[in-house]
This record gives sequence, structure tokens and C-alpha cells, in this order.
Amino acid sequence: MNEISLGTMNRLRVVRRVDFGYYLQGTVRGQIVDVLLPNGEVAGDGVETGEDVDVFIYLDAEERIVATMHEPLAVVGDFAYLEVAWVNNFGAFLHWGPIKDLFVPFREQKKKMQKGEKYIVHLHVDPDSYRIMASAKVEHYLSQDRPHYRRGDEVSLLIWQKTELGLKAIVDNKFAGLLYDNEIFRDIRTGDRVKAYVSQVRPDGKIDLSLQRHGMEAVEDFSDVLLANMRDHGGSCHLGDKSRAEDIYATFGVSKKVFKRAVGDLYKRRLITIGEDGLHTVDKDNI
Repeated sequence: MNEISLGTMNRLRVVRRVDFGYYLQGTVRGQIVDVLLPNGEVAGDGVETGEDVDVFIYLDAEERIVATMHEPLAVVGDFAYLEVAWVNNFGAFLHWGPIKDLFVPFREQKKKMQKGEKYIVHLHVDPDSYRIMASAKVEHYLSQDRPHYRRGDEVSLLIWQKTELGLKAIVDNKFAGLLYDNEIFRDIRTGDRVKAYVSQVRPDGKIDLSLQRHGMEAVEDFSDVLLANMRDHGGSCHLGDKSRAEDIYATFGVSKKVFKRAVGDLYKRRLITIGEDGLHTVDKDNI
């Protein structure tokens, strides 16, 4: 029998049906407990007694453990970008999906949250009240362990905030990282989730990031993309060495540096020619 984890998705067994829902069974600290899945929280075609179902576990208004089959926007342990639904004299409450709003006490706000605004927060179970809540002081919840990434490793980012150097990001829901301005070639904003690559892990454990692969791996990947694109467009590309970086990124999603190196790679392999009007594929029969 599975141990129940508050604020996360759990797989529990349906043990009986009642008029107002279903009772699921799990354990808390080794003790068997029943958890109500109300009728209104059942998704899809319903459930059957004896079936194992995936449910989110939370506390209702009377602080009873209840279940829902509707997934929230984030779970305990996550960093997320959530909108304020309402505020009162105790704090702010965030839209959290189909279940009750998520509480952010004033002590966990960097500045007073405003209704309708969105904020990066961390979800956790308060050790004193045993309630699920959120904090905007996300730096307190980032891992202090040294990251074990290598250059070129692919990671997932949640964009955190703008700085003078670039954009702070939360890496793989765990570490702090930085995308420098000169590595950003498209519109990215707080709350965006993007794929990126590790440039380096500095001696202080901070992670430098890039939106593109590094070195020849990036060039070789894009060389294939560029050649295929040209063949799909009549064997030509109107962009070249003198094209603006913004135009190159808008068309291919890569930096001008990667574009130029890929053009050089294809030219050396005698797969394209370079002219005043752009690039052209080579007819292999004429080589």
C-alpha cells in the first residue's frame, strides 16, 4: 500500500463507493487511512472499486485530506509562475488549477502581491501548520549542492527575473542559472519555460547557460537543417554573411555565429555556393 504524500500526485486504490464519492486507501506514517475522492473531483469515465487511480492530495477548507483527479498547475517541490486570484489581510491566494487557491503569507512575499499579477513561487508544505503554501522568496528553496552538469548538457529552464547581465533562470526545477544577454536572440520573459544548454558550471557553482548547442555539434546539427530548408525552397536561401542577426534568428532560430559556421561547413563540403543574392545548393551531377 502506497504512502500518501501531501501536495503531490499519488497512486491509490479505490476501496469503496459512497453516495458523495469514493474512498481511496493509503498509509500515513505506516497507518492505513481512507481518503475521500468527491464525485466532483472524478475525471474521465469514472473509477471502479479495486482500481488504482492517480490523484492529487491536498487539504480542504476543514483541513481534511482529500483527493482530486484534476491535476493542479504545480505540485509541492515545484517552482511555478502563478497568478494572484485575490488578497486579504493574511496574504495572497494564487490560481492553482481546479482545486482551492494557494496561500502565500505576507512573510513569504518579497513585495506585496497584487491581484491579477503573476509571480514565480516555490510550493512547499509548511512544517508548522502542515498546509500547502507558496513562497516568492524562491532563492531560499534553490539547491545549495554543486551542480554536476557538463558543458553541452541539455536542461529545462523556468525564466525567473531580468538582471543587468541577462535573465536569471531556475534550472531543472532545482538550481539557479544565468542566460547572458548576448546569448538571447528571441523574446523571452519571466515565466517562460525553455530548453537550454549548459555553457559552464563556475567554481562558485553558478550555471552559465545558452539557448543553443555549443561548438561543432551545434554547427553540424544546423548544417543539416539549413541544407534541408534550402532543398525545400528550390535550392536557395536569401540569407547570407551580411544578413542581420535578427533576420537569421527569426528564420532559423540560431545565432549569426552558428549560421555563418554552418554556411562555411556546407561550402567546404561543396554542397552549396555563396552568391550576392544568397546561398544555392550544388547539383552533385555537375561536380
